Amino acid sequence: MSTEIRWQKSSFSGDGPQCVEVAEQGGEILIRESDAPNAIATTDRAKFAAFIKGVKAGEFDHFAL
Repeated sequence: MSTEIRWQKSSFSGDGPQCVEVAEQGGEILIRESDAPNAIATTDRAKFAAFIKGVKAGEFDHFAL
């Protein structure tokens, strides 16, 4: 039985095709770019949570400038 992956993107991404999407499947976190949907990176919840904490703390802001 195949379960459909439910991708989620940030509300800040707008309607354009250039956004990062995240999903959960079988305990793994899946990450992809909407314009390259077949290239999927995987991680676990603990690593993803640590990354989100770093984002919230501004540790990656220099990548968005």
